[in-house]
Amino acid sequence: MKLIIVESPAKARTIEKFLGSEYMVAASYGHIRDLPSAASEIPERYRKESWARLGVDPESGFQPLYVVPSNSKKHVTELRKLIAKADELLLATDEDREGEAISWHLLEVLKPKIPVKRITFHEITRSAIEEALANPRDIDTQLVRAQESRRILDRLYGYSLSPVLWKKVRTKLSAGRVQSVAVRLIVEREEERQAFHTAEFFDVEALLIGHGELHFTARLTTVDGLRIAGSKDFDPDTGELKEPQKRVLLDSEAALNIAGTAKHSLPWRVAAVERKETRQRPSPPFTTSTLQQAASGRLKMTPARVMRIAQRLYEGVDLGDGSRSGLITYMRTDSMTLSEKALGETAELIRRDYGADYSDGPRRYKTKAKGAQEAHEAIRPTSVARHPDSLAGSLDRDELAVYRLIWKRTVASQMVDARLDKTAVDLAVTCDEKQCVFRANGSIVVFPGFLKVYGEVQKDTRLPELSEGQKIGEPDRANTTVVVEDVEALRHATTPPARFTEASLIRQLEEEGIGRPSTYAPVISTIQDREYVIKKSGALLPTYIGMAVVFLLREHFPRYVNIKFTAQMESDLDKIGRGEIDWVDFLGGFYRGNDQEEGLVQRIEEQLPQIGYPTIPLGTDPSTGQPVVVRIGRNYVYVQVDDDEQRRATLPVDLLIDELNVDKAIELIAERARSREPIGQHPESGENIYALSGPYGPYLQLGEGEGDRKPKRIGLGRGTDPKSVDLEMALKLLALPRSLGNDPESGKEVTAGLGRFGPYVQCERVFANVQSVDLIFTISRDEALERIRNKNKKPVLKELGPHPETGEPLRVLKGRYGPYVTDGKLNANVGKDNDPLALTVEEALQLLAGAAERKKNKPGKKKATKKTTTKKKTTKKKTAKKTTKKTAKKTVKKAAKQASTEAAGEPEAARSGGGDTD
Repeated sequence: MKLIIVESPAKARTIEKFLGSEYMVAASYGHIRDLPSAASEIPERYRKESWARLGVDPESGFQPLYVVPSNSKKHVTELRKLIAKADELLLATDEDREGEAISWHLLEVLKPKIPVKRITFHEITRSAIEEALANPRDIDTQLVRAQESRRILDRLYGYSLSPVLWKKVRTKLSAGRVQSVAVRLIVEREEERQAFHTAEFFDVEALLIGHGELHFTARLTTVDGLRIAGSKDFDPDTGELKEPQKRVLLDSEAALNIAGTAKHSLPWRVAAVERKETRQRPSPPFTTSTLQQAASGRLKMTPARVMRIAQRLYEGVDLGDGSRSGLITYMRTDSMTLSEKALGETAELIRRDYGADYSDGPRRYKTKAKGAQEAHEAIRPTSVARHPDSLAGSLDRDELAVYRLIWKRTVASQMVDARLDKTAVDLAVTCDEKQCVFRANGSIVVFPGFLKVYGEVQKDTRLPELSEGQKIGEPDRANTTVVVEDVEALRHATTPPARFTEASLIRQLEEEGIGRPSTYAPVISTIQDREYVIKKSGALLPTYIGMAVVFLLREHFPRYVNIKFTAQMESDLDKIGRGEIDWVDFLGGFYRGNDQEEGLVQRIEEQLPQIGYPTIPLGTDPSTGQPVVVRIGRNYVYVQVDDDEQRRATLPVDLLIDELNVDKAIELIAERARSREPIGQHPESGENIYALSGPYGPYLQLGEGEGDRKPKRIGLGRGTDPKSVDLEMALKLLALPRSLGNDPESGKEVTAGLGRFGPYVQCERVFANVQSVDLIFTISRDEALERIRNKNKKPVLKELGPHPETGEPLRVLKGRYGPYVTDGKLNANVGKDNDPLALTVEEALQLLAGAAERKKNKPGKKKATKKTTTKKKTTKKKTAKKTTKKTAKKTVKKAAKQASTEAAGEPEAARSGGGDTD
């Protein structure tokens, strides 16, 4: 019996389908061993060592301390049992340095006494598995060293620099080798936007009509031979025109004058006609980064989401006929290469389905990204003959969308260029004794080529037949003369550089050689999870915390957030993998330094005494000339004028850097000063009552609080102006929550109150919103209970009557994603084209029948999920008594582990087992 070990159970299930009874396939569930992530994981005999917290001994050749975490111990136990039954072990983890390291760790931990072989494949198909079994090899120790070096490097970086951030910015922050550079890129793009000076300029556009009502436009390009200034001709830092002697800058008056003069200076003359055929080439097959970029743009998927889906497509899905197969090749790659077999299959499909004219031999691509390893193929379907439409019943919507994207890109990459005829026509007219030239551009697709597979052949932009010297503009539409219908002046303004999106950040990281295919998704998730950046309108915006971290690292540790330095480290890790440099020397130079440069430890020792608390400058107070800055507090972020403790104000949590300026900061400080005056005193306690604004919105406060006793506070809701609250209203609100009596069924108290999310009623920790603050003072107990009990009921749009077979009521309900019909057990969307109020019983039954059929035809993976769930439930039931006493300990350990991980800056993906992470 031969035992094959892979990373995931899904991968194991697929491989089992291709093998006979002489094979067992098991999963390691990613890494089974790693550096300790919490103090509780450090073995007792090492806890007193000075390097124990680091998990790496710098004085002994950077020897790592590996531990088997608690969640991997059960997998190790199971694998040992399986090895005892086997006579040969085959390690089949992923074909990259992370997968190589997982195999090595398995070997180190399991210590098998049977023969061991390493097999790899870049797709999970029968032929690929059989080929791998026929060509085993040994573990590549150089790749393992490269992965170890990367892991240790990230630990040294994170565990050394993160404590600096705890002391000087805020606790629980982290620094990361790649994540910190990614945040720096985002912050510096925001700084560019803040420094940007908008410039206004005008141009002139003519609307013309040719024979057959053919409309086209022409735009003014030159005046007396000088080019009209466009957006790229302005200095972004000053808003001034660059090289004004070479360009014409039109203001409103000049543009309007040209437009008016040109419209009436007929006829115009065709000064030049230029025709040429151009080619549009297909894009190469997908790499990890280009797949993430395309999925972001076309499918609106985050990088993490598309990688999860790609992982499922790679590991294998049930195809509905009892078979199971991987649908795409390995999805962590920077290669654009396709195998000869794939090239041949794709060419055959193109000739068969599109015609011989669409294929002229294999097209081969080479990546231009810095540091690309090209160890695998590009991402492609394992069988291009498997058309996306044939998988509609086997894949869910997202899986099918990603597979279709990959299939089309692969096929298109091997098709011929699209051919376009492009025409440029220059039209000359004299405007106030100045020669003005307008240009019209036309484009016609002569042959669609690769565009055919996308079904997106671009729309033609046609121009009338014109010849040089021809006069146009005569108002006679019956013949071929072109008519100048209108000429208008158009205002424009330069715009700052666009913020990074997830897709454009990935592209930038790849172009700079920072990170590797497997790192992009986890890095982007990490910087958002740690709230260094947030997503706003699809773009990445730095938070105040993120900016403060970058300011500190950039000022005191510039080398370690330098783009070129970080890219060089990636290159050095690749060299370690190729055996070109020694991994211990590499880590020693980074950590302790060498003759050429100082190390990280030395830099921290030198800089730590000099580091102040970072501030984010906003500008100067116009009344005093003092600097206005943003400071990071222990719990909140606030603005302050210079070092004046009296002139400061907490920033609302939803006030972002792009909405904050000096004027807004001064306004917040002034508002805080006004709110320090009480609106009155409580008649019973005599305490002052304040209407204040905090980071989560306006609120009332009773008294100042003494010692550890906090004053009573009650939120007023986001839309409330604190200045509008008088003493009478304040007293009513401070008396909340209001008791409405007891629930006659449970005997529990029913209350009405005002919370962070608005007015509410409550009973037994069940809350229901009410429409207004006034209502909480008048609502009765029974009304409150009705709201609480019906809070989750969907609004009924229409009662259709009883189901003709079951007798259950048929209803049309208002759902989150639109109206739907239900019989109590099955739901079916009404659809955008149907009127829910006009729906009949017969139509409702048809919709439900369709929903039942779709549910029946869904892939068989749901059965596996059901069995797994049942098994889990049974196991939980049997072990409930045993685990009760351990629950509290496990919860505490998990919390401690999570806190340690957050502090150290190590993403969860470091344990996932699929590709490198940073």
